[in-house]
Amino acid sequence: QENSMTQRKPMKFTLLMIILAGALSCQSQTTKTMKENQNNPLLCDPITGTCELPDAGTQDSSQFIMLNQKKPVKIIYYTDPICSSCWGIEPQLRKLKLEYGEYIKIDYRMGGLLPDWSYNSGGISKPSDVAHHWEEVSAYYEMPIDGGVWLEDPLPSSYPPSIAVKAAQMQDKEKAIVFMRKLREYVFLEKKNITKWEVISAAAKAVGLNVEQLKKDYESGDAKKLFEEDLAFGRQLGVRGFPSMYFSGSDDKRFLVYGFKPYEAFEDAIKQIAPEAKKKAIDTSTPLALFAHYPTLTAKEYSVLYSISVKEAQKTLEALVSENKLSKLVIKTGTLYQKK
Repeated sequence: QENSMTQRKPMKFTLLMIILAGALSCQSQTTKTMKENQNNPLLCDPITGTCELPDAGTQDSSQFIMLNQKKPVKIIYYTDPICSSCWGIEPQLRKLKLEYGEYIKIDYRMGGLLPDWSYNSGGISKPSDVAHHWEEVSAYYEMPIDGGVWLEDPLPSSYPPSIAVKAAQMQDKEKAIVFMRKLREYVFLEKKNITKWEVISAAAKAVGLNVEQLKKDYESGDAKKLFEEDLAFGRQLGVRGFPSMYFSGSDDKRFLVYGFKPYEAFEDAIKQIAPEAKKKAIDTSTPLALFAHYPTLTAKEYSVLYSISVKEAQKTLEALVSENKLSKLVIKTGTLYQKK
């Protein structure tokens, strides 16, 4: 462990890399295929739980910059609207907010997963190559994903929705989080091309953002500048893939949780920085209680938040649909439930 932030050797501070207990395996892919896919950000590795940038080096947090904060734990979260592994950790992240929300402040940063299609790596050269992979990832994380967007209306880049998220942050940081969630639901479940303005504006309207102001900030270049600052800061941190979550406190304790990890990994990072942090009990008094916090939930999210099996979650949620208390969006790899 190093206390100095000025030296340039990798891993200058205490680094928390919590590896999922037991060797995880993705039976639908061979070891050779996994190696081929390492350099393509759209072919996320379910074993490590990461979407890595091409030719990224070692993650070096010696450049980590402390920011002023009122809450004891600051989290810089590098993500991307089309990062399937980031979609995979939504259950853990949502639980973290409910249990430790009074101790943490999350700074959402965009990482720029797909600049364009001017490359060919990892056995992928065109959008249609991604479709099947997304559905494999869906089964692995038990989070519904339909890869059909890559066959029907493929995205040329992840930059436009990333810039839109920065525009939303300029307007309202909390609504920006819900906005990014809506964009992900559009692309992962509804096969919508979230680079198109009509889709972006529909998401903004759905979450209560000022669409006119969003368009102004999106087109003026101000949001793009913020996005470019995120990319530059990511390079400074040595971000090599997503999700990357940097936990820090007021002292020299700083930890990185990289990739898909069980909930305990994120919880432990908080405890390392703020041992006094006490988890808040999640209100599970009624089957609909969590929908007061999150308007949409998958069965996996419901199971993690209620601490029950996915099978039990599905049974409960379907009962609520039958009682006309929930509506649902069904796709071939799962279901999204919404309170009526």
